[in-house]
Amino acid sequence: MSATATATLSATASPEAVIERLARAGRAAQRELARLPDATKAAALRAAAAALRAAEPEILAANAQDIAAGEANGLTGAMLDRLRLDPARLAGIADAVEQVAGLPDPVGQVIDATHRPNGLDLRRVRVPVGLIGIVYESRPNVTADAAALCLRSGNAVLLRGGSEAVHSNRAIHAALARGIAAAGAPAEAVQLVPTQDRAAVGAMLAAAGLIDMIVPRGGKSLVARVQADARVPVLAHLDGICHTYLHAAADPAMAKSIALNAKMRRTGICGAMETLLIDAAFPGAVEVVKALLDSGCELRGDARARALDPRVAAASVDDWDTEYLDAILSVAIVDGLDEALAHIAAHSSAHTDAIVTGDAAAAERFLNEVDSAIVMVNASTQFADGGEFGLGAEIGIATGRLHARGPVALEGLTTYKWQVRGTGQVRP
Repeated sequence: MSATATATLSATASPEAVIERLARAGRAAQRELARLPDATKAAALRAAAAALRAAEPEILAANAQDIAAGEANGLTGAMLDRLRLDPARLAGIADAVEQVAGLPDPVGQVIDATHRPNGLDLRRVRVPVGLIGIVYESRPNVTADAAALCLRSGNAVLLRGGSEAVHSNRAIHAALARGIAAAGAPAEAVQLVPTQDRAAVGAMLAAAGLIDMIVPRGGKSLVARVQADARVPVLAHLDGICHTYLHAAADPAMAKSIALNAKMRRTGICGAMETLLIDAAFPGAVEVVKALLDSGCELRGDARARALDPRVAAASVDDWDTEYLDAILSVAIVDGLDEALAHIAAHSSAHTDAIVTGDAAAAERFLNEVDSAIVMVNASTQFADGGEFGLGAEIGIATGRLHARGPVALEGLTTYKWQVRGTGQVRP
């Protein structure tokens, strides 16, 4: 659908009609995409990356409009930083699209194969999910990242960005569509919802049978709304309440280094540690607590944690279930591994939890018994990222128990089907 036709549709049709029309166009494009060879999909993304670079003046001018509106509307400094583009950031977005083009195509991969006694050959083969809806907020890079990941994995995508980045998203999408079409792939495989009417999000969430999966990217209120209202399967995480447990056998220097990095490297990401559990027998507790406080982190602890340093404030009941996304950390002293495991089971959001220990048996118990999407031994929770896992760009982190868990990249955007080959067998 051309930009002019889309704009006309958004001006004259209801949000429900807009979403239905876009979804049907996207589904048709996905079927076309499924017939294309891998080389064409990769070429389409390389062309899209080139189109982003060529459109730098238009994209930065559009972003300047969004920044000016954001400043006038009182967006916070952090929100403006997430929104802002400059030549280096835009080059990074184009580079990321190009990197996705170079990743192996998961579609068609054989997961497993069996030969039945009756002569039937069975294979489970990766296939695209179909049409994926992405609902996201202020980061315009998501427009390009999501488009690249979906197209590379054979999916069509329907993008609905936040109003604060509307001009940036439109300029980025226009460049992507030009590049994709120039390489011989269907431009409708990557569509941007043309209206900022909030009812359009509701229409996407209700579009069962048209949209195959919804992925929300944004703050807690957005994700909670999507999870509560969707009649389409949702791939997401709500909170990143990540724990680090300093076991009695942890090396004190390693424990201090990991704790500082897990909390203070970047406090506003979903993989940031929000609760530190310290074993009562761990010998370096005072040094770790002092280092965190001296780094500018506010600590809220139980009675025994407060006894380690007078600067530690009292934790409330709610602190153990709070994702701060700030330089604030809750701290509890636990009596052994069992108590640490019980605390994590009661308060973790199943995102990322870590143990620091030199005891191999304790590490294995932690890996096996903590039921989170990502479980770590002797490493910072800040590694909870698709790029750090070698997956390239990610569509998000999933904490559910169905389909995909942890960083969701190309493989997580596929499902599978059974292929059965026979030689005339009939069932007795």
